[in-house]
Amino acid sequence: MGMSAVGRSKLMNKTKVLFVCLGNICRSPAADAIFNQLVSEKNLQHIFEIDSAGTSAHHEGEQADARMREAGLRRSLSIPSISRQLVVQDLEHYDYIIVMDDSNYQNVLKLDTANKYSGKVLKMTDYASDEFKHFDAVPDPYFGGEEGFEKVLDLLENTNLGLLESLVRTD
Repeated sequence: MGMSAVGRSKLMNKTKVLFVCLGNICRSPAADAIFNQLVSEKNLQHIFEIDSAGTSAHHEGEQADARMREAGLRRSLSIPSISRQLVVQDLEHYDYIIVMDDSNYQNVLKLDTANKYSGKVLKMTDYASDEFKHFDAVPDPYFGGEEGFEKVLDLLENTNLGLLESLVRTD
């Protein structure tokens, strides 16, 4: 995966992480918020730049889904992001583009017409611990009930820990 975040910080460059889902109102804003919280708890804000985006512009400019924000608040997690669409420039700017499912993965790669950035595109579930290894995607809770949002938060808390550990290990 290249240089770790710790290695990058020595060069004074922040490691840039972008979380991507379809609409940027449920999964990717929650992943962004959880990763920000973990980074803050470990006092690593100075080595990361973190954001989220959606492959669709359908919800651009909107807050995260109210149900996801409420589920987050029950865990003392604020999800303040405003939806925006993924753009080609994001592929160049970010070091890691973390997608929630195979559809997001394919949609991100479609933007990469020169096939220069595919190595940066990774699945969130690649970072799951054994307890969550059976997930090959972060399910979209949008059309489900409250329990879907809770399950997504459980999965994102787990996978974000794995992601952070992989980025801060020393090479």
